[in-house]
Amino acid sequence: MARRPRFLPGLALLLCALAGPLMAAERMVPAVAGALARAIAGAGAGDVLILAPGRYSGPVILPAPITLDGRGQAALDGGGQGSVITVTGADVTVRGLVISGSGSSHDTIDAGVSLMQGAVRARVVGNTLRGNLYGVNIHGAVDAVVADNTILGRDDHRMNSRGNGVYVWNAPGAVVERNDIRLGRDGIFSNASRNNIFRDNIFRDLRFAVHYMYTNDSTVSGNTSIGNHIGYALMFSSKVSVTDNMSLGDRDHGVMLNYTNNSELRGNLVRGGAEKCTFIYNAHRNIITGNRFEGCDIGVHFTAGSEQNAMTGNGFIANRTQVKYVGTTDVEWSVGGRGNYWSDHPAFDLDGDGIADSPFRPNDLMDHILWSQPAAKMLLGSPAVQLIRWSQAAFPAILPGGVRDSRPLMRPPVIAVPARIAAMEAALDPARFTRPEN
Repeated sequence: MARRPRFLPGLALLLCALAGPLMAAERMVPAVAGALARAIAGAGAGDVLILAPGRYSGPVILPAPITLDGRGQAALDGGGQGSVITVTGADVTVRGLVISGSGSSHDTIDAGVSLMQGAVRARVVGNTLRGNLYGVNIHGAVDAVVADNTILGRDDHRMNSRGNGVYVWNAPGAVVERNDIRLGRDGIFSNASRNNIFRDNIFRDLRFAVHYMYTNDSTVSGNTSIGNHIGYALMFSSKVSVTDNMSLGDRDHGVMLNYTNNSELRGNLVRGGAEKCTFIYNAHRNIITGNRFEGCDIGVHFTAGSEQNAMTGNGFIANRTQVKYVGTTDVEWSVGGRGNYWSDHPAFDLDGDGIADSPFRPNDLMDHILWSQPAAKMLLGSPAVQLIRWSQAAFPAILPGGVRDSRPLMRPPVIAVPARIAAMEAALDPARFTRPEN
């Protein structure tokens, strides 16, 4: 008797895996009523739904691994109800669409695109999201990618009542990159998340460009904040790498570390007009190096018991007050024989090693008096104040505790600004923050 061929389970799995992509198809969707809903309902795994030029009505739900592609010529309007697109299934891609018309509820986080917990490996790429309460809501979706989108939020409410460009909640592995985000509340707001990458985005006309709350083991790199209230607000987070970002013309703070620990602030540029280039509040064991803080009211405000922070290789340039240190403990701001550059330090370098021959103290006793008793500013020009400052310069032993840089640098770090970004910075309206709160 002839033996029957044995059907190998492994071979069956291989054939099924190969058959999946072969069955996927590109399907054209006409811009007629109901066509998009029918196409989504009838789509197979891996199908690409190509929307013909025109307008489509939402909201829509994407529960299966398909691609929705508008090729830059299709617009989807949610009609003011909920999220315009809600993704609930894995491996969904939304690209090339103009997305508008979300609802207005913060309770349900109405967004142009909402990526829910089941939306593993979702991709939102190359879209224009306009006038939605939130742009993209990454709500528990793992390994999501939001890239190359233009996100224009709302300006019809007070700023704190608007939604965020990208909201990240408990979304490990999320990558948000190369987006242009404007208007709304915060550019990216990350809450209770981890292992996220936010890079190469541009943020304008916002409250905070990047806002971290309880977000750990993450990277913020290569971003540009222009003319916002705060550039990078890192709060209650740890092990965050903040590198090569720019804060240009932001109003309140360029970078704020608030209860942020074991993190790195490296190679960032804060320039122009901020009340504080950097605010370090109750932040510990951070590395702050190679940054350029320029043209602010205060270069760095350092307070609330912040300890064990390494400050080296930074440039403090033409800030009205280079350092505001609230405390009486001596703090050394040089590491490994290398300190920081201070534009108001009249230093010499006789041996040519790039290190100034004399240490630098950015604050004296009168600074401490003025911070605690602002009315004393009326005495700044008096002979008594000048005598006190001369005495401290002649007899350093009588200086109060505070920041001391034993090895100040002779040259600051140089951070180039691309021409396109410099043009945006130059175009800022000087009166933008004097108008009534928006």
